[in-house]
Amino acid sequence: MLQPHRRHPLYLFFVLHRVSGLLLALFLPLHFWVLSLALTAPERLDAFLSWTEAPLLKAAETLLVILLAAHMLGGLRLLALELLPWRDVQKSRAAAGAALALVVGLVFLLNAA
Repeated sequence: MLQPHRRHPLYLFFVLHRVSGLLLALFLPLHFWVLSLALTAPERLDAFLSWTEAPLLKAAETLLVILLAAHMLGGLRLLALELLPWRDVQKSRAAAGAALALVVGLVFLLNAA
């Protein structure tokens, strides 16, 4: 049985913000390792970059961009909650933010193809 505050539509956006932040934090060490390859082992970087042309990796990159956009928009939502007066339209704005995050990821996917 869900508690009443967890049945609120904006709770999903709260969870999405936290999960996207966690997944992005887990991705960062891998990202920094790949960047270090550019300085220490350029041939290994070239091999890694050719591996990233696989369709599954393109899908993962798209998901990463969606997570990044969702996390940014979730952070902006939190700032709005703290700094602006509450309005009933905020649920609609949160849904529009989620849709925008998805659009950003799809635009990235189209440009990556």
